[in-house]
Amino acid sequence: MGSVAIAAVDLGASSGRVMLAHVGPDRLDLTEAHRFTNQPVQIGATLHWDILALYRGVLDGLRAAGRLAAGARAGTGLDGIGIDSWGVDYGLVDASGALIGNPVCYRDSRTDGVMAKVLADVGAEQVYTTTGVQNLPFNTAYQLVASRGSPALEVAHRLLLIPDLLAYWLTGELGAELTNASTTQLLDARSWTWATDLITRLGLPTSLFPRLRHPGERIGELLTAVAAETGVAPDVPVLAVGSHDTASAVVGVPAEGDRFAYISCGTWSLVGVELDAPVLTEASRRANFTNELGVDGTVRYLRNVMGLWLLQESLWTWEAAGSTVGLDRLLREAASEPAFAAVVDPDDPAFLPPGDMPARIVTACRRTGQPVPTTPAAVVRCILDSLALAHRRTVRAAQELSGQEVEVVHIVGGGARNALLCQLTADACGLPVVAGPVEATALGNALVQARALGVVSGGLAELRALLHRHAQLVRFEPRDDAAAWATAEARAFAARRGV
Repeated sequence: MGSVAIAAVDLGASSGRVMLAHVGPDRLDLTEAHRFTNQPVQIGATLHWDILALYRGVLDGLRAAGRLAAGARAGTGLDGIGIDSWGVDYGLVDASGALIGNPVCYRDSRTDGVMAKVLADVGAEQVYTTTGVQNLPFNTAYQLVASRGSPALEVAHRLLLIPDLLAYWLTGELGAELTNASTTQLLDARSWTWATDLITRLGLPTSLFPRLRHPGERIGELLTAVAAETGVAPDVPVLAVGSHDTASAVVGVPAEGDRFAYISCGTWSLVGVELDAPVLTEASRRANFTNELGVDGTVRYLRNVMGLWLLQESLWTWEAAGSTVGLDRLLREAASEPAFAAVVDPDDPAFLPPGDMPARIVTACRRTGQPVPTTPAAVVRCILDSLALAHRRTVRAAQELSGQEVEVVHIVGGGARNALLCQLTADACGLPVVAGPVEATALGNALVQARALGVVSGGLAELRALLHRHAQLVRFEPRDDAAAWATAEARAFAARRGV
């Protein structure tokens, strides 16, 4: 088999896509087969994911990918299918396998105040030394605690994270892929098994959590009805990949050595380094770094930074108000705005929910005695300066806490298209930034599938070497203004404390 045709299903918090990849020992190309929106739906007081619309998008995408593959290879269709998505969110299925309600979006308010109560009851140190996961109010553990006593949880048979739920609908096979399971704050960071003692202390049934599976494992073949609807052959395997999108994105980092930091930059910026073992120190806990499992037993040691969500919400706000100014123009205008006129902490909880982001940024600047950005370009410059400062702070902390030296920063995902943000990040970190590939997540998904199918071999270094030979990359060198960045950093992160 010279090369394989693979469908990489990649679901993000604002859109989904099914990509067709052709992968071989010296081939790696990617074509978008289908793209669809992912828009949460507010029903009463609860913000849900429209999981059935997402599943429809996956089916339509598989149909399109199968046709593209057949056309490209004279009638031969797909060889494999893999699914990745954002973490922490889940669906519950009953004993018959039926879904119990639409999954709830992690931005829903049901977890307000839950994290503080859990940590007070169980102990923050104990939770961290067990799971190694950073405390975020929407972690799966806190979502489940918020649901204790609900009818849905009472009748639930299994919890399935979003990629596992979709794989179940495709194959009929229940399970939980490890890289995504590690985001739940319910997995043991040393044994990489379910943390049953913690689960019990949280008042949750251990029977809820399915068998764990590794990236590269064969989940199953398509159900007859799914194969008929999509036109994909029923013997095509669905394969476990790094089903947390960041796990696949880190596989898709075209690093040439091990002294690199990565920023998977989209709705969130996932900023960190790749390690062989978790860091479970008290300093790491206080810095709120997470230890999530990567492909091949690696550890994604990282912090979540509130990424391009701030820019996305701002654009939606301006468009809703009738603005016709496009992002490209706003970025050009933002590049001409004065640096550091106003900066904010992107991780301020005020920026987490959907809504009028420009107004919140103005409020934060006014509260901290900074000049208020009065134009969209000024707001965009404030956002990008602030994100670059957060990248700087997190890359440096990752090095200090892990002992891992960093010589280059790789930005992958949608943020790799944003040349201004990439240059500002290079300036802020004082390190070269290599931008690309934009579709690192889909490429990482496809590479793991291709290895499982036997057409490529080796570890992450070999997979990344193949990627490096074929990826279009842009390098940004840092400019010498370290003192200005240090001053701005102190102002941005003092601002959240109201200093």
